[in-house]
Amino acid sequence: MSSLEFRKQQRLLNAHDFKAVFADAPYRASHQHLLILSRNNGSDTARLGLVIAKKNIRLAVNRNRVKRLIRESFRHHQQQLAGLDVIVLARRGLDELDNAVLSHTLNKQWRRITRKRDQEKGE
Repeated sequence: MSSLEFRKQQRLLNAHDFKAVFADAPYRASHQHLLILSRNNGSDTARLGLVIAKKNIRLAVNRNRVKRLIRESFRHHQQQLAGLDVIVLARRGLDELDNAVLSHTLNKQWRRITRKRDQEKGE
């Protein structure tokens, strides 16, 4: 399904993009194992940035698994997240969650972000 692809234009690619979200992120979803920051980007596509620090997730294999699962979840929710720049920051212990729990947690956080955005819009 081509609409669920994760293309280059759906990624935050440079420091400027990341700084804009870090400086002004009106929509936040915090969880014990991750933090999601987001802001409107003025377009109709959602863009994703990942901050998965070696300090918080030691092994590369675990960092890669977490990034893959976050991207997969983002792909499935990109329609709901349209118009947002989103950064997902990993916290300690995120790599200890199994795939099903991590996916469930992400789904819950995406809903929180979209609910906050929709409340601000007055929808």
